[in-house]
Amino acid sequence: MSNAVHEFNDYRARMNEKLLGADNKLIKRIFNLDTNAYTAGALDVKTKELLGLATSAVLRCDDCIKYHLEKAHENGVSREEMMETMGIATLVGGTIVIPHLRRAYEFWEQLEAN
Repeated sequence: MSNAVHEFNDYRARMNEKLLGADNKLIKRIFNLDTNAYTAGALDVKTKELLGLATSAVLRCDDCIKYHLEKAHENGVSREEMMETMGIATLVGGTIVIPHLRRAYEFWEQLEAN
């Protein structure tokens, strides 16, 4: 696993454990809702992860982009599918999304290298 991917996952896991350990009912429910939203339903998991990726890019959340890139990669999304999704996100979000597109592509390369 590349260092950037490992560091992201390590930090996310460590901080999620702390946040959930604080035993805040609202935070726990939000985390649960987020987890359940990405399970298969009328849309398959792969499609939901691509939707999460596009919306995260439009909202310019690098951590969210990395998370959805990794989940998309795990669910068999191809580089072409990822790029088409990011293309739509850049179209919708505008040129301000381009720096996030760059970082997303770099992170994707690291996922593929693993």
